Amino acid sequence: MAVPAAFFAVFFAYPVAAIVARGLKADGHWRPGRIADVLGDGGVRHVLWFTTWQALASTALTLLVALPGAYVLARLDFPGRRLLRAVVTVPFVLPTVVAGSAWLALVGRGGLLDTLWGVRLDTTVWAILLAHVFFNYAVVVRTVGGLWAQLDPRQEEAARMLGASRLTAWRTVTLPALAPAVAAAALMVFLFTFTSFGVVQILGGPRFATLEVEIYRQTSEIFDLSTAAVLTLVQFAAVAAILAVHARTVRRRERALRLVDASRTARRPRGATQWALLTGVLLSVAVLVLLPLAVLVQRSLDAPGLRYYRALSSDDGNIFLVAPITAIGTSLEYALAATAIAVAIGGLAAGALARRDAGRLVRGFDALLMLPLGVSAVTVGFGFLIALDTPPLDLRASWILVPLAQALVGVPFVVRTMLPVLRAVDTRLREAAAVLGASPWRVWRAVDLPLVRRALLIAAGFAFAVSLGEFGATVFIARPDRPTLPVAVTRLLGRPGDLNYGQAMALSTILMLVCAATLLLLEGLRGRTTGDRTDPTGEF
Repeated sequence: MAVPAAFFAVFFAYPVAAIVARGLKADGHWRPGRIADVLGDGGVRHVLWFTTWQALASTALTLLVALPGAYVLARLDFPGRRLLRAVVTVPFVLPTVVAGSAWLALVGRGGLLDTLWGVRLDTTVWAILLAHVFFNYAVVVRTVGGLWAQLDPRQEEAARMLGASRLTAWRTVTLPALAPAVAAAALMVFLFTFTSFGVVQILGGPRFATLEVEIYRQTSEIFDLSTAAVLTLVQFAAVAAILAVHARTVRRRERALRLVDASRTARRPRGATQWALLTGVLLSVAVLVLLPLAVLVQRSLDAPGLRYYRALSSDDGNIFLVAPITAIGTSLEYALAATAIAVAIGGLAAGALARRDAGRLVRGFDALLMLPLGVSAVTVGFGFLIALDTPPLDLRASWILVPLAQALVGVPFVVRTMLPVLRAVDTRLREAAAVLGASPWRVWRAVDLPLVRRALLIAAGFAFAVSLGEFGATVFIARPDRPTLPVAVTRLLGRPGDLNYGQAMALSTILMLVCAATLLLLEGLRGRTTGDRTDPTGEF
């Protein structure tokens, strides 16, 4: 546990504390009254209200749209089921910048809706809400569907035999069992939308701003560190409360439910109702998931002779110090390094948390590992520049700074993927190996590693995908001559002209294809490991 704790202390807690402390000090003295001054500002209160309101609306809309999909993937067996599961997960592993670009191509100026019916949604809050549904659909499907697939259907059948209607049996038997998973999914969606940055930055415009966007504006445009520090503290407090509620929900779900093999609960659709539900889910996925991605690809090809793709090899636009296409290689290098760091740190943390004799302090660290997903990535990135500027931690000119920031986001996914598998390993196998004279390292290599190898590969794949798309911190610390793909897309979208817009669509398409290929590989690994079953915990 010492290595993960030291990693988070140095590269997360220290930079965040440094930037917040600098913002709350003036001439070396603390200014506690600054918190009241900032929170009393009408503009800041409007940002807080909009952040909370849009997160609640996005969560409700996502649950409404995605819960039928969770049922279909959990209980109905049909051709292409595994492919559909992979397709709905693609948006989640996409960078938020690409998600925003896809919806901008669909609902923005000159987009599909504008071309066909003269309708633009990029100046309304609906563009943000729909993009959040697009991005978080998989959270509900995976979390709720993973549990739904393992609920024993015989319990509901018994209620039917005792005279309950189908609706009554579902409401009194299945819904109470699903409630913790639904609550956990809702809390995670709320967390992601409450801290939304890339989607709101691209689609929100000057009228709409979340806390994360406002922190970025106060830090990089207005240079008001005190206001940014107060907003960071507010966001941190909200995220900590969300994660505390989420942790209790997950523990309740694990204690209260008796699960069965998920491979035995799915059945072929029967009756008009199930076929209609399957059709409706397929149509909603086509409209909300596939259509934005298809429009993104179409806009990247909207010039003869692949002009936008060919323009990526030139730096004549003076937007970058190098040709935009070099961002592909840079992103892959950073993502591979970040994956190695995330797997090492996350694997050690998961190993410590999986021990049944772990103390309360170690178990409490499980919740802390989730904080990088909710704390402002902008604050982390700027904190790197402020805090890591003196020997022996003067890393501002080092290439490793970007992978370190990306690894902070990848570690929670590694832990969440490996922890259930490590907890499922029978301790008697380890004890038998130890009795036969194996050293602790030999026990790990001979017992644990063969059992968790697949989970380790899946964890590495998710860490690679999320590292590839990290934007909030990278936008601050990426060097001008080594931009990553999300940073390059944002810079191109910020410049006028059809050529810049087309290049942004082309880079977004390339990034989308890389993430999709990674995800399909993960689904193949998961399928060879568990047949057609979802993770026992319903986590990613």
